[in-house]
Amino acid sequence: MRTLATLLWRRLDQPGHDACRVSLHDAEYRIEGCAVFRHTDGRAAQLSYRVLCDTRWQTRAATVRGWLGDASVHLSILHDARQGWLFDDVPVPSVAHCLDVDLGFTPATNLLPLRRLNLAPGQEAKVPAAWFDPSTGILQPLPQTYCRLDGSRYHYEAPTLGFEAELRVGAEGLVHDYPGLWRAEA
Repeated sequence: MRTLATLLWRRLDQPGHDACRVSLHDAEYRIEGCAVFRHTDGRAAQLSYRVLCDTRWQTRAATVRGWLGDASVHLSILHDARQGWLFDDVPVPSVAHCLDVDLGFTPATNLLPLRRLNLAPGQEAKVPAAWFDPSTGILQPLPQTYCRLDGSRYHYEAPTLGFEAELRVGAEGLVHDYPGLWRAEA
């Protein structure tokens, strides 16, 4: 295993932190971390995550373990070309067109499209993601657009959420400033 990056984020909209490590294991990229935060409904949460990708940064699998208030969380998300997306072994046809998983409780998964697309400044891409929102507990499509502004900034938009922002990323590709939501700690 070779560690490529580590980062600690502080949540801005409510109490919380997320610690993440990106590593390479043979021919597999891994994004692993743990987010602790106060959920929007006031409950405390601790969610550990692991995302496995191939060498093109396409999601193969993700797991989330932990708790949200008094509810245990233990889920798996699998993706392959033949079966599509499986959420806890159940097919989810509505996200069949998505290449990336987006775990809605961490900024870590923004790394997937940023690395996979490798946009040049001025380039834009629509990249719908298979989005897991812990508020709903389901996997659903999330239309997203990334436009690279320069070497460290992207305009990001998720129109169904009514959200857009200018993301600042580090050299390793992780989002360092997610306005109003997350900021990397120095």
